[in-house]
Amino acid sequence: MTVLRPPTPAALQALRQQLSQAPDGAVSAPKAPAGPNPEGSPASAAEARAAAATGLAHTAVARGVRTLGGAIEEIFLPRRAAGEHDVVIEVEFCGLCHSDVHAARGEWGGRALPFVTGHEMVGRVVAVGSAVSAHAVGDRVGVGCLVGSCRECAACLRGQEMFCERGSVGTYGAWDRFHAERTQGGYATSIVVAEDFVLKVPESLDPAAAAPLLCAGITSYSPLRAAGVGEGTRVGVAGIGGLGHLAVKLAVAMGAEVTAFTTSQAKLEAARALGAHRTVLSNDPAAMAAEAGTLDVVIDAISAPHDVNALLKTLRPTGRLAQIGLPPGGDAGQAVDAALLVRNGLSLVGSKIGGIPETQEMLEFCARHGVATDIETVDAQHLGEAWDRMVAGDVRYRFVLDNSTL
Repeated sequence: MTVLRPPTPAALQALRQQLSQAPDGAVSAPKAPAGPNPEGSPASAAEARAAAATGLAHTAVARGVRTLGGAIEEIFLPRRAAGEHDVVIEVEFCGLCHSDVHAARGEWGGRALPFVTGHEMVGRVVAVGSAVSAHAVGDRVGVGCLVGSCRECAACLRGQEMFCERGSVGTYGAWDRFHAERTQGGYATSIVVAEDFVLKVPESLDPAAAAPLLCAGITSYSPLRAAGVGEGTRVGVAGIGGLGHLAVKLAVAMGAEVTAFTTSQAKLEAARALGAHRTVLSNDPAAMAAEAGTLDVVIDAISAPHDVNALLKTLRPTGRLAQIGLPPGGDAGQAVDAALLVRNGLSLVGSKIGGIPETQEMLEFCARHGVATDIETVDAQHLGEAWDRMVAGDVRYRFVLDNSTL
């Protein structure tokens, strides 16, 4: 349908005034109604979905926290009316990411409350603005970690919106200066997103298994592409979890010869089942010594303190190690042997998701090569338990929320 109604000038002015008066530019998200069915809130998730399809301002049913570190509970979440360049999406599935837990439990600093996480969404378009040309009602689409950027700076123009020189807008917990609102994520019945940040999800991909590709998938894909991985490239993947299992699958699909490194005896066979050609126990000094100088590229997906130098030693001269795992709070005590880098001409780089064009490329690559996330679906009532299990490493390899259970 065609929707012309943007947020009202009065609403924008009120939000700007609130922002100007708040300390350090902080502003609280709109208060969610209290009680089981407060006035103005939808009577059911079905009613919320129907309201989203009108393209008008509506209230989504969501799951989030009202205090950092608190229990996950039902939140009634205001969503803006679709502007001329907006797409309204009924969310079908949303992946659970470690970032969700760190943010909602206050491990990455304060947040405006209530707070709804989720940046790995797949769903159907239910309404579009009058100027939208790339998406139509009924399309299957996805939304990842970004919902805004200036689209004018050098980084944006080269398709790296995550490095926007004026600041990219994260999918949750960020101030969206373009719409004067605090972003809230995909543990919800619907979301409204600018069309430039909505991705086409090929129908051949299972929608639930595709959801984690919007974060974990692109995080693993981008450094492989940047390193020029292709037929015959020798790639090592360290850490066979949510990120690492996709790095193995993607590298194999690119034609690489893949070696998986894990500290878990149980994951050796699991890594082979993912397609790894060789597996190595990284806590076995003799096994690691035998791998010295054998690899062109290493993808380090370990999100706990570990010996990066041991992985660097597996590289051939001029090899590259890409760090994609990030421990909570970083790991400032981790020492890198500079002499090892210099002696062998090695590169140690970080990699942060990917821009919108590369994410679209990744989705199409996965569709062509049959790459999908290994998932376990979870209903809304068991999100807290899923978070606990995810932190404990008790999942193979990603949880995905079935949003029909909201």
